[in-house]
Amino acid sequence: MARSVSSPIRPRLWLALVAALLLPLAAQADDKRFRLAAPGALVESGLLAYLVPRFSLKTGVRIEIVPEGAAAEARLGRDTGAAVFEGAGAVWRMALAGDHAGAARFADWLGSEIGQRTITSYEVGGRAPFSLPEPDTAEAGAPAFEGDVERGLRVARAQCGRCHVVAPGGRGGIGSTPSFPALRTLADWDARFQSFYALRPHLAFTRIAGVTAAFPKHLPPAIVPIEVSAEEIEAILAYVAGLDPADLGAPIQVQ
Repeated sequence: MARSVSSPIRPRLWLALVAALLLPLAAQADDKRFRLAAPGALVESGLLAYLVPRFSLKTGVRIEIVPEGAAAEARLGRDTGAAVFEGAGAVWRMALAGDHAGAARFADWLGSEIGQRTITSYEVGGRAPFSLPEPDTAEAGAPAFEGDVERGLRVARAQCGRCHVVAPGGRGGIGSTPSFPALRTLADWDARFQSFYALRPHLAFTRIAGVTAAFPKHLPPAIVPIEVSAEEIEAILAYVAGLDPADLGAPIQVQ
């Protein structure tokens, strides 16, 4: 009976097959992370530290800020690219180096309504140091979100209802905490909901899967934590976008 002889080519074919299967996964992972080069003056302004986590929360794309002149998939500077905002003594322009999907998505986000609202909601000492390069005097409508509205209401009731009244005419919550319809009256309500996890008091007890770090074991949150995903936040945004702003008689004051 003849014995089969293993071919030395087979291991190579196997490795080639594995590499071919893993290549799309590697490319997909790379699409979720890119480098953004920016001048020191812009980094020190604090705007990028404000924008980047909010973009990452919405998209899952991580951004590494690198110095001006370093290798990067995207650049913010004064000379080339599309104007995206102005402040700190300059009009800042976004330029892409190549066709990186994550970098292109960030550029699109900066030019979108939610991105522009996020830029103008950044404040230092009660003042907004950055504005849009070509302000639109027309009244902006409510932004559109792709989340599931019914899911947003369910998640809001389960996770936010301990402190906020989340539906018109609803009960519960804490008296000193504004309701969702009241928050809906704010011009930048969408930016606030999108970044709530980074605002006090939420940052002490909120974790967003894949976005925020786990709580240190030696410093657990003082209350039962809120744990939601980026998709659930998108669903909450879709729900809140459909709410009628509360009739408060005067603008709500939020710290």
